Amino acid sequence: MSATPEPPAQWHRVLTLLATISLFIGTRSVWTQAASHRFLVAAIISICYASILVCGALALIVHRARSLARVDLVVLVTAVTLTLCAWVMNHNGSDEALLTTQAARELVAGHAVYGNPWPWLFDHGAALTPTVTGGYDFTYGYPPLAPLLTAPLLWLGHGGAPATALSTGALVVGTVLLWRLLPTPWRSAATMACLGFGFLPTYGRLGYPAITALALLIPVVVGWPRIGRGGRLGTSGLARAACLGAACAAQQLPWFLAPFLLAGVYAVRRGELGGRAAAQVVLRITGVAVTVWLLINTYFIVSEPGPWLKGVALPLTQGAVLHGQGLVGVSLYFTDGSDRLDWYGHASLLLAAGLLALLVLFPRRLGPAVTVLPWCAFFLATRSQDGYYLMMTPLWLAAAVTAPPSEFAGAWQPRPRPLAGRHGRAVRIAAAALVLGPALVSAGIAVTGSAPLRVTVVGVRHVGVRSVSRVTVRVVNTEAGALAPHYMVTTGQGMNKFWTVVRGPAVVPAHGTATVTIRPADGWFRLPTKPTTRVRLRIFTPSPQTLTNTYVHLNVPASRPS
Repeated sequence: MSATPEPPAQWHRVLTLLATISLFIGTRSVWTQAASHRFLVAAIISICYASILVCGALALIVHRARSLARVDLVVLVTAVTLTLCAWVMNHNGSDEALLTTQAARELVAGHAVYGNPWPWLFDHGAALTPTVTGGYDFTYGYPPLAPLLTAPLLWLGHGGAPATALSTGALVVGTVLLWRLLPTPWRSAATMACLGFGFLPTYGRLGYPAITALALLIPVVVGWPRIGRGGRLGTSGLARAACLGAACAAQQLPWFLAPFLLAGVYAVRRGELGGRAAAQVVLRITGVAVTVWLLINTYFIVSEPGPWLKGVALPLTQGAVLHGQGLVGVSLYFTDGSDRLDWYGHASLLLAAGLLALLVLFPRRLGPAVTVLPWCAFFLATRSQDGYYLMMTPLWLAAAVTAPPSEFAGAWQPRPRPLAGRHGRAVRIAAAALVLGPALVSAGIAVTGSAPLRVTVVGVRHVGVRSVSRVTVRVVNTEAGALAPHYMVTTGQGMNKFWTVVRGPAVVPAHGTATVTIRPADGWFRLPTKPTTRVRLRIFTPSPQTLTNTYVHLNVPASRPS
């Protein structure tokens, strides 16, 4: 008599159901778009709707674990299909895609990739990256793997389509790989984290190189505490190290994860093998990763060494204006600015170093969070967009499933006598506070800075009733040094184009006053229609980096309309 098939766990059913539900998000908008002129795509999406409904029902009624695993596969196929349909409808991409595609074109043509501005790419509404110097960054500022992989896809067309095809394809491949590597009951979590909710597919369609880096990091992170077990890397360990190097050659975000992974591997292997053998394992991983990274970068290092170095370091050195959902919001929205913007960057680097130090001190406790800790530092950075950590969330899932706390039970922890003594717990808490203290102090210095300029609007020239063509302001410099202000008017959370100074000095002397007339970059600025919308004048200075926020009233004409 045959044994009764094992029923699936209830949590497995719920996970499959949640993955199925997550596919609803954003699907209607793509179907609506396709129904107007791409009937085949709309029909495919309608079939996907049917698949979602059927999978939702089957997730709750199938009696065997194997049957539910097959439902998980159908959910994955449905998610991939919806992702590709969305790409077909929206594949032009963002500024990231345009820059990556142009870099690939220059590479194929034998031209330099780094250091050359391409302002014409941004003539049709692509997002700009303003800098505190009053300009914009029009150059390619990422490692070269994405253009290398995009080059064979240039036949797909103009705009950013080749780059978006690469990143969307990488996301699909990474999702399938993560789905395959996870234990069977957890596979729908991979579908949900990578393709559900519409988050990561949107970044894929925007052409972000970080998505390619994410796909390369997935095999590295899955079961990462087992890398080098027994002192041997083997084929799997070598492949993971190669993927780590390739990920670092695709985008800069993996640079921040790599030290945490290596420190975690060292702690686990030292607990198993001892210090010398653990160091050898980490050195072999590092050697393979660096070799792969250098191989991908070699052509550019040889052909354009200076521009290449500046290009791959650009996100760290470009001086982009504050932006994001992190602590910088205090200076952007809740105060009148800060004359200590550099301290946000200091705080971010100090927090990253502090969290790495804490991982070294307490790997048994913090080891399971290795894939999350690096991104905490971005909350204090001058560019603290949620995408920096949102795009890496599948790695959180991979580690949660395949690197549980039990993997770190025997990890080596440095225990100097004060940490292990009678008052060890209190000393460990004090050590953690000491390690994180510099970052918190730096953050406090940044947010408590004051606006270096006092601004008063003394004249407004209107074009009609709802538009402004000129604004004249009186600027008072309260600092002990001269400042070179650059002006921007915004009505929301984002950054607009800088306004041009048409009359007045470019530099305001220390403790001096200047009257400056500025005009919008496009010739006119449309006032908001809602009376509750407030207009904010932002003034950035590059050296030192400062921000002055001032609410201005431009609705009532101060001069006769022109």
